[in-house]
Amino acid sequence: MFNVEVNTVLLPLRHLALSVLLIVLAGCVSPAEKRRAIDEVNADFRQAYEQIMKESGTTVFNATEVQAFAAMKACLKKLGMAIETQDSRDGYLRVAAPAPKPLTGEEWQRARETDLPRMRTIVKEEIGFMRWLMNFEPEGLDIVINVTTVPKPPDSVELSISMRMREVAPPKSGYPRREYAPPTAVRIGVAKIWSQFDTELTRIKASQ
Repeated sequence: MFNVEVNTVLLPLRHLALSVLLIVLAGCVSPAEKRRAIDEVNADFRQAYEQIMKESGTTVFNATEVQAFAAMKACLKKLGMAIETQDSRDGYLRVAAPAPKPLTGEEWQRARETDLPRMRTIVKEEIGFMRWLMNFEPEGLDIVINVTTVPKPPDSVELSISMRMREVAPPKSGYPRREYAPPTAVRIGVAKIWSQFDTELTRIKASQ
């Protein structure tokens, strides 16, 4: 009984001591080291982003430009994005929403579990043990999606999408913001957009 009571008291104290130690250690990472660590992450994530966009960022559909533009607007609204700029004449659309949209919480957790070890491995040489304190910080970020629509005569249209992160509040960690979203999150987001777009385009065609 006595041992149980002692453990009940000591366990929270151990957790508190570990938390304090980690906070102290975090202060040992210089701003320059933090900057270099994030630069390395950016370089890796940018390469992954560009590859994903090369593979699946542009798709051609059998539709008119009007149909495709309407379907994409409906698609992105369904995914929780808000329209910021639209120009149907030029076929340009920009939408945004707080991260991690257009991912759901479950999808974001899956992306996090996949890409967080990758990020910590990248920064290992630069910040060592402190990599275990690094995390993704979707709070204070908007996801911005740009869509361009280009007619491909005689009866097709080409759509291209891009994704960026936009800071609306500074990160709490003290690390600089990354410029690119985690690769798995980008891949999931792109797949969701095309899937929902196909649904909306089919609906629009059926109603005409």
